Amino acid sequence: MIHLACRCATRRLHATCLALLACLCLVAGTGAALAEHEFSGKLSLVTRWFPRTADFDGQRNYNAGFVAEPQLYLEEPDKFSVTIAPFFRYDAADRTQTHFDLREAYLLLNGPLGENEWELRLGIDRVFWGVVETRNLVDIVNQTDLVENPNEKIKLGQPMAHLTLSGGWGVGEVFLISYHRLRTFPGRGGRLRPALKIDNSLATYESGAKEWHLDFAARYSHTFGPLDLGLSFFDGTGREPVMRPAAFQLVQGQPIPGALAPHYEQVRQFGLDAQLTIEAWLLKLEAIHRSGASNIVGKKEGFAAFVVGGEYTFSGIFESDADLSLLAEWLIDSRRHRSTNQYQNDLFFGVRLSLNDVQGAAFTLGTLIDLDYGTRTLSLEFDRRLTDSVSVKAEAILMLHVDEADAIVYPTRHDSFVGMKLAYSF
Repeated sequence: MIHLACRCATRRLHATCLALLACLCLVAGTGAALAEHEFSGKLSLVTRWFPRTADFDGQRNYNAGFVAEPQLYLEEPDKFSVTIAPFFRYDAADRTQTHFDLREAYLLLNGPLGENEWELRLGIDRVFWGVVETRNLVDIVNQTDLVENPNEKIKLGQPMAHLTLSGGWGVGEVFLISYHRLRTFPGRGGRLRPALKIDNSLATYESGAKEWHLDFAARYSHTFGPLDLGLSFFDGTGREPVMRPAAFQLVQGQPIPGALAPHYEQVRQFGLDAQLTIEAWLLKLEAIHRSGASNIVGKKEGFAAFVVGGEYTFSGIFESDADLSLLAEWLIDSRRHRSTNQYQNDLFFGVRLSLNDVQGAAFTLGTLIDLDYGTRTLSLEFDRRLTDSVSVKAEAILMLHVDEADAIVYPTRHDSFVGMKLAYSF
């Protein structure tokens, strides 16, 4: 099973491997002995338990496996550096969750340019944009790895050329991106999925160039006193697919869809992210306008969306080193009931306790309330180092109430889970 999953992943990543090879050839071509190198990484045992019986055939009540995340860093000071960070997960319950990815594999060049500094990354990298706690709307460069976590925060590696110019005026970034990555989804044995299996082998594209369409992205960011501001632009193949019924089968003589096929459209997105620091307050905003995307019924509909909120931190509570942060955010999508995601009109409230001790212990408790459907979920996280090299993370998602009219969340109404991750860093 591992061999077959890795072989399929390798075929999907052939362009990624070519980019990595190009980086290594450039390094070898210099003929210089690398002065510095570092090999590090993380090995983890992971498990997830679903206390309620699954709704769909083939689904299991657990996931268990291991994750390897090594990283190799090579540097020739004042010339270049190379970073290679593969990722591999083996899962005993769902073979789709057994997968390989190159999260990073890039060559980094940098230097002065007058009063400014320039930096060029060539290869595979991950880029993060955003400031809010819940859903980072502006973060569109990398594809989401939903196999790893449903929170949409874990990303796949993306082949790109990334040029950065920075100075007293701020930071400007330009991206040329090709070889679109398919979003990963749980398989037949996985949980947190719709009733029909999502079949990536049936994926289609609006662009005639398919996954090879050349995408363009740019971002400007700067700090104006207490305000951190980012303006972004993306034009290319969207990362969020529209699902189309496919692979029809006959049931009692009637054609019934047996799978869903992801369809990726050409979109244009303008984004804004901002964070204002006022003493113990952090006020946050992410807003986008996206054109070219379809709504949940498959009709083209440009839309705007934003997440606004903030957090307030009580420092040194009870005369200790601990900090207590109160979190609140509002998420809204102008398409509302026609939205292709679950965050069409939601409120988030949370609390984070950071003990600020040697072990770095932290607790986070949050609840998401859908103002349109009444759906309510509760999330809990706990992180702590056990030793300098070993850490533990526990998380839980509880589906407190899911309305039947909430078509996106309703198929996962029985998928509350408790997860544990034991990691060794080297």
